[in-house]
Amino acid sequence: MAAAAALALASPLRRLLRAPHPSGAISAPCYVITRGRCNAAIAVAAAAAKDSVVKGSVDRNAAEDVRNVLDMAERASQRRDVFHTNFLTPPIIKEAMLAIEKLADIKAVAQGGYPQAERCRISVGHSDSMTSNPDVVAALSISGNFRLEPCSHGDFLGAIPGTGITREKVGDILLQGESGAQVLVDPELVDYLISTLEKVGKVGVSCTQIPLLALEYEPPRTKSSKTVEASLRVDALASAGFKISRTKLASLISAGDVRVNWTPISKNGATLKSGDVVSVSGMGRLKIGEIVTTKKGKHAVELIRYL
Repeated sequence: MAAAAALALASPLRRLLRAPHPSGAISAPCYVITRGRCNAAIAVAAAAAKDSVVKGSVDRNAAEDVRNVLDMAERASQRRDVFHTNFLTPPIIKEAMLAIEKLADIKAVAQGGYPQAERCRISVGHSDSMTSNPDVVAALSISGNFRLEPCSHGDFLGAIPGTGITREKVGDILLQGESGAQVLVDPELVDYLISTLEKVGKVGVSCTQIPLLALEYEPPRTKSSKTVEASLRVDALASAGFKISRTKLASLISAGDVRVNWTPISKNGATLKSGDVVSVSGMGRLKIGEIVTTKKGKHAVELIRYL
């Protein structure tokens, strides 16, 4: 019976699960700009903002995401309508906010389900059309007996795409110890996940929708250490932070398993700076803290490991 329900849901949702979606986000709950420009002026402002993004400090993929949200904002103004993105990473949120501030008559709301959310969806609309925050994030509780088979963030993240849902449809994953996890998702996928997600790792699970107010989250636990290196290359700092060899890290980079600020890197020699976040598949995340130059010209670096 569950299989039949999943099949019934799969057909109408198949297009949604794989469909590309415009991207972009902002970092604060709500921003409104109302200077009353006409559509032609907004188009000019959007074009200028896109050009600024291209020339800015973001990488190519991030720049494309920000241009997409500006396109969305332009359409929202022209049609006096509201549009929503998929879940987006913090760098896109920041850059899109800076760009969308240059537009008029546009209201933008970024929501991730709870105040400290990293991954958020952005809704953009004409200020006359979007009079309240859209309902674009839902919460699921994934329950099971994980006492003997503990599962990591990566295990839950791997199980959900296994149902046919792309990463962009999933927000933050909040681990709940032996009981499972709480996951933020696109509301249109709630019934589909309830019907199809049966296992995380080797553990049988059940899914139920819960109110956003029922989410249980805490500030992330971290452990700090220090290293002194001759350079600020990612292979030097990340190998020290994750306590693996540079050779091992190099192979992970080649396999596409290392990201800096949520963007995959392909070169060992990428230079890091304070505030950068390095993530390695299956190992977690590392934030670069304070960097001090020693008298001998080396770099004393604070490494903050997320536990």
